[in-house]
Amino acid sequence: MEHVPPPAEELARLDRELAELDARRAQLLTRRAWLLAALRPPTPTAAPGWNPSAWGASPSGRPGAPAQPWGYVPKQPSAPRSAQNVLLTLGGLLLAVAAVAFTLVSWGSMGIGGRSAVLAAVTLGALIAPAVLLRRGLAATAEALAALALVLTLLDVYAVHAVAAPDTDGLGFTAVASAVLAVLWTAYGLALGKLRLPLPAAVVLAQWPLLFWAWAAGAPALVVGWALLATAVLDGVIARWGKGPGVRVTACVGGSAMGFSALMVGLALSTTASGPLGAAAPGALLLAAAAAALAGAWRAPKGFARTGGVVAGLAAVAAVGGVPAAALSDGWRVLAYLLCGLALAGVVRAGLPRDAARGVLAASGAVVAGALVWALPSLAAVLLGPVTLLSDVWAGSPEGFRSALGSTLPWSELAAAPVVLALVAGLLGSAYRWWPSVARIAAPLDAREETPKPDAASRAAGTPGAAWTAPPGAGAPWYTVAGAGARGRPSGAALRGAAGAGALALGWGALLLAGVVLDVPYAVAVAGETALVGGLLALAVRGAGSGRGASAVPVTALVGAVSGAVSVGLLSLASEGAAYTVFGALTVLFAGAAVRVGAEVPRAVFAVASVVWGTVLTGFAGRSLDLDPHEAAPLVLLVPALTVLLGARLRRNPVALPVELTGALGALVAVGLAVSDAPFLALVLALCGVLAAGAAVRPERRPVAGYLAAALFVLATWVRLAASEVSFPEAYTLPVTVPALVVGVLRRRRDPEASSWTAYGPGLAATLLPSLAVAWTDADWLRPLLLGVAALVITLLGARHRLQALLVLGGVVLALDGLHELAPYVAQVAGALPRWLPPALAGLLLLVVGATYEQRLRDARRLKDALGRMR
Repeated sequence: MEHVPPPAEELARLDRELAELDARRAQLLTRRAWLLAALRPPTPTAAPGWNPSAWGASPSGRPGAPAQPWGYVPKQPSAPRSAQNVLLTLGGLLLAVAAVAFTLVSWGSMGIGGRSAVLAAVTLGALIAPAVLLRRGLAATAEALAALALVLTLLDVYAVHAVAAPDTDGLGFTAVASAVLAVLWTAYGLALGKLRLPLPAAVVLAQWPLLFWAWAAGAPALVVGWALLATAVLDGVIARWGKGPGVRVTACVGGSAMGFSALMVGLALSTTASGPLGAAAPGALLLAAAAAALAGAWRAPKGFARTGGVVAGLAAVAAVGGVPAAALSDGWRVLAYLLCGLALAGVVRAGLPRDAARGVLAASGAVVAGALVWALPSLAAVLLGPVTLLSDVWAGSPEGFRSALGSTLPWSELAAAPVVLALVAGLLGSAYRWWPSVARIAAPLDAREETPKPDAASRAAGTPGAAWTAPPGAGAPWYTVAGAGARGRPSGAALRGAAGAGALALGWGALLLAGVVLDVPYAVAVAGETALVGGLLALAVRGAGSGRGASAVPVTALVGAVSGAVSVGLLSLASEGAAYTVFGALTVLFAGAAVRVGAEVPRAVFAVASVVWGTVLTGFAGRSLDLDPHEAAPLVLLVPALTVLLGARLRRNPVALPVELTGALGALVAVGLAVSDAPFLALVLALCGVLAAGAAVRPERRPVAGYLAAALFVLATWVRLAASEVSFPEAYTLPVTVPALVVGVLRRRRDPEASSWTAYGPGLAATLLPSLAVAWTDADWLRPLLLGVAALVITLLGARHRLQALLVLGGVVLALDGLHELAPYVAQVAGALPRWLPPALAGLLLLVVGATYEQRLRDARRLKDALGRMR
């Protein structure tokens, strides 16, 4: 017979043959091109310089292209400029190294006259040579010699200080020398305008005179800061009116470094000042830096203008806020800076350029964000602190709010935290309330920088710059659609919603922190947090039921209500009475919110939370009755029972499924509590089976709840039998199996389409599985034999009548029973075999399976399809 390979193998073979054909074709094409080139006649040569336009054909053969004469040989191109620059750079570097070596090594062997002559001659020559080279068009060589001249002038300064003025102060001499060199190289660069190196070098040298002068004079840090600021201002002037991009870039880099250093000096002096008078002087430095940054941002490009505005705003806040902050304690200093940062918002009416004003507003936002970052850890401690009460539930009511949190934070130093949160919340709430006025004031800053270009359709219709508009129903609540251009900025409604959400969250946090800072009594703290949860629920219900869809404010209220409920629930664990009161109130509040709210998602969240709080209440009841965990497990099932009844009442309401699933989780908790005691575990499993059977009465729950109820009943039976140490479970399971199978037969006669798992699965599993479990621990041969015979009969009946449940259950039990009987003999054989044989057999099996993988896969699919066709 002819062997027909599998499709996958045949496809791989075809791919290999096609690849070989492609490779061979490429070789033949390459050989053909070489042969064509070899058959062409040789091209005669002629002197270069002929006029190509006198001939009518181009070398490429394209009509209309400039023709080249026969025998025309183009001139060889000159060496690339990159190679020339490398050679000149290496040459200049070698000359500079030689000059340094001469100055450091050979200088001392010459007299004063020789030294002066050598220095003067070499430096003067290096300075004059670039001018001569520029007139001859050798710009790159001139640049290399100018770099050498720069190194020589620096060496001259070092030599003069080492020989002519060795006793002078090094810092002072460096300050004077850098100033002289900066002036010299500025004049040199202006005189030889084609050189690109002298002017940036002069800018670099100009960074040091004032700084070294201040150090040499032993000036205080404030004077050093002024020197740095003056240098930064000079750099700003050069960057604004300097000649050439190299000069401007160098000045920008130097000005940024010097300005940042000046700001750091001023900020360090301001924050460490002993009083308002001590903070005034560094404040003046910071104000001057702010003015310089704002002046630089006035006519700068967009990015630099915004950066300058940010720097100016932050420096102004540090300058003005540092004076009152020096008179306040550590816990209140942040408030002074926050007020100054909020005052920066008045820049919208100051008439500044748009980009600079945006930078100042960004600085204001950064200050506010920094203040919030300072205050938020304390709020997190208030919300998460009650977690420590889980280790000692109902230990007794603490005296105050702080002692209930168990936190070690220095609350006396965080007294300003609630004030900060309340102040920012008030401003955000005002913006939310009077948003049209805020938008009108900020309108000049929100102008678009560029007008979107009209597309072809808009140009044809005569509507220039028409913006894309969303189709009906394609809402985009967080971004501007019409007129937003390509930037997709947040819309006014989204910004207003964010302001309202921020005001709500920060106001809630301010009230919580106020209770901790004031250290209110424990009962007041618990009652206050519960009242806040109720208020947040009311806002969430009102916002979700407004008919405008989900927005930031009701979503924030919902999240805050759930988070606050968890926090106050943990806080109430210190006292038994507080725990019952709080969780009872939470259950009622969330249930009422679920009834009143109109939207589906909030209703489901509120209903689920109410079920959780009710489940916790049932757990408290068991603890109050001094019940062990397994004894309290049946009490926990009260809430799952109520969820089953509620699900039957709600029917197909979207809230029914989340509520019932939450109740199922409560039932799972009850099972976990009863695990330590087998009789109670059997009781809890049976009760859970009753609840599942009650849910299975409804048609929409029957496919899942029916199987679950059967499995729970069977499992409860097994656990009960195991707890009673029954060695013959068949006496108890067969009386259940026979009626169950009879009911299954009647069900199949009435409904032939019914699944065999529904009809026969519970009855068969009730006997087969417990018997299998006992057979595995039974040393006798009678039970495994009878069980194997019964499983064989059931398997054959399933195959004969095409019943999936009988075939699967009987086959699995028969296989496991047979494995149990063969296990001792397999162990004996394995002990008698050489140790290398089992790995070899396993490897051989893997090879066989791998070689016939496709066939085995098809067999498995056919088996799956055959089982799927069974009932």
